[in-house]
Amino acid sequence: MEKNQEPIQQLNEIRSLMERSSRFISLSGLSGVSAGIIALIGAAAAYFYLDLGWRYTDLDAYSSAINANRFDHAYLFLITDALVVLLLALSAGIYFTTRKARRKGLKVWDHVARRMVINLMIPLITGGLFCIILLYHRLVFLVAPATLIFYGLALINASKYTFHEIRVLGLSEIILGLIASWLVGYGLIFWAVGFGILHIFYGLMMYYRYETSDISGDPKL
Repeated sequence: MEKNQEPIQQLNEIRSLMERSSRFISLSGLSGVSAGIIALIGAAAAYFYLDLGWRYTDLDAYSSAINANRFDHAYLFLITDALVVLLLALSAGIYFTTRKARRKGLKVWDHVARRMVINLMIPLITGGLFCIILLYHRLVFLVAPATLIFYGLALINASKYTFHEIRVLGLSEIILGLIASWLVGYGLIFWAVGFGILHIFYGLMMYYRYETSDISGDPKL
């Protein structure tokens, strides 16, 4: 009986090695959880600083506030808030991913990681430039939906080099972005859901599926 199982075991080992060589498996679910928490804090800071309320939940009221320079004084704060959130989220992601890689005895920066980052950055940089153009034309209400949509595209583009949950997260971000582009005035709320709650949800899912099961062996990718 044991002899019959040996070929199957060998095939499983070969399959595992092939998956390791073609996918970036050092990505930690805790990176998503930490990024989500940081995003929620950043969104809350922006919400209270701008003194947003239900009076800005329709396009006419929102556009009137923009045209009246209602939010012009807050541009510097919003840019600073976004940069702080981005830097803290990246720092936390690097920390947890590096820690996971060391525990598994894997390299963090290899050819798969480089390809994943390149595929991730192309839509992200494009989306960032597009958001700058939106701000230039004072289409502020489209910035939050645009960030969700381009971020979702970036995740889908990079998902072929890592866990398939990243692809599902990307699709979820795109759907949220499209809804937010229709329900203008709720952009910050949708942004908090997309970058905050969804990150926490999928981060926990990935953590419990891929990291807590290390004791019994690597799960299937």
